[in-house]
Amino acid sequence: MEQIRKLKDILGAVKSEQEKRIVSVAYGQDLHTLQAVSNGVKEGFLKAVIFANKSEVKRVAEANGIDTSMFEVVDVPEEKEAVRQAVRMVREKKADFIMKGLCQSATYMRGLLDKDEGLLPPDAILSHVTIIESPNYHKLLIVSDVAVIPQPDLKTKEMMINYDVKIAHKFGIDNPKVAIIAAVETVNLKMQATIDGAILSKMNDRQQIKGCIVDGPLALDVAVSKESAEIKKLNSLVAGDADILIFPNIESGNAFYKSTTKLGNAEIAALVTGTIAPAVLTSRGDSEESKLYSLALAALMSRA
Repeated sequence: MEQIRKLKDILGAVKSEQEKRIVSVAYGQDLHTLQAVSNGVKEGFLKAVIFANKSEVKRVAEANGIDTSMFEVVDVPEEKEAVRQAVRMVREKKADFIMKGLCQSATYMRGLLDKDEGLLPPDAILSHVTIIESPNYHKLLIVSDVAVIPQPDLKTKEMMINYDVKIAHKFGIDNPKVAIIAAVETVNLKMQATIDGAILSKMNDRQQIKGCIVDGPLALDVAVSKESAEIKKLNSLVAGDADILIFPNIESGNAFYKSTTKLGNAEIAALVTGTIAPAVLTSRGDSEESKLYSLALAALMSRA
């Protein structure tokens, strides 16, 4: 497979495979979920099983010209039970990944995290990764965490790096460049993000974190702009050419994600990582293309 450089390349990669992937959809009875799933089926890489109120699925689909014969609908009127059954289908390996429908995010997350019936292994963490294609940057950016972990500690950031590096490798990036984001490039004992950045960088030097190049702390401008790095006289293999951005907290990551999409015309794909199978968590505010790219990303990551 050629290196993935654009979001459309993810779609191309999964469409080129003969075997279609199966998505288990939790409470998928709303228009944006049905549209996303039907688009994936039409593109030829997806099969879908939807756990939802069957009459509501039919009503929404008929009102919007969506052909329900494209997917299987299992009649489960109650939200929590729909999530449970969608999760179980993935646990039983009857589906390759899961997607959130109309259910509340908290209900969806509880289903993923359930100790007895969920999808999170004992030693893993639930994190969120966003793939950003910006017209103002020369390649894709893999970003964590903008939606799940409020305040990641050092160990959590290490695991986030490993999850994101796995995605980068799937994209054909053999040695991705990881920037640990902080406000400055020097260690300040009053700023935990700078301390974490320095430690993670040294852990990478000592091969405790493998398969990538880690540098930090790095301010955002330095991570994505060689000119900024040159002005600051910073010697770094990552500066200006980062593949992966690890943010210090959810506020900074979320603000970056929303500013790039709402003000910078970026497109995204996103999923939840750490689970035994990919988990799609789209927003009603995401574009049609972003939802389709998220399904394609999950399909790609579900392959061995």
